Amino acid sequence: MASALKLFTCLVLTVYIAASVDASISCNAVASCIAPCVPYLRQGGVVTPACCGGMRNLNGLAQTTLDRQQACKCVQSIISSIPGLNPNLAAGLPGRCGVSFPYPISASNNCDRVRGSWNSYIIMKMNSMV
Repeated sequence: MASALKLFTCLVLTVYIAASVDASISCNAVASCIAPCVPYLRQGGVVTPACCGGMRNLNGLAQTTLDRQQACKCVQSIISSIPGLNPNLAAGLPGRCGVSFPYPISASNNCDRVRGSWNSYIIMKMNSMV
């Protein structure tokens, strides 16, 4: 019983510490990742290697729930500010680059529903079982 209580306490502290850490992604970093894609997002055509590299970098930057939510909010803001953007091209961009995003590239995401990595999912599930 005492070991179960210690395990529970460790899990709660881990989640509390993880939740209290601020997201480390800046919108400037997100904008740098998206910038090579702007011509494609406006006109379609060929997705450049630089654009797909940016999508991979963006996906790699956002590993925690807070990072992914912050990146999502930055993407929303950036996408909303691009004149002439084709929303269908934006939504399909990660797939065109072979990148699996946890949210669509869209100005209408509910970024608060975006969750983190598989490890964050496991910790969340373990806490719900205790």
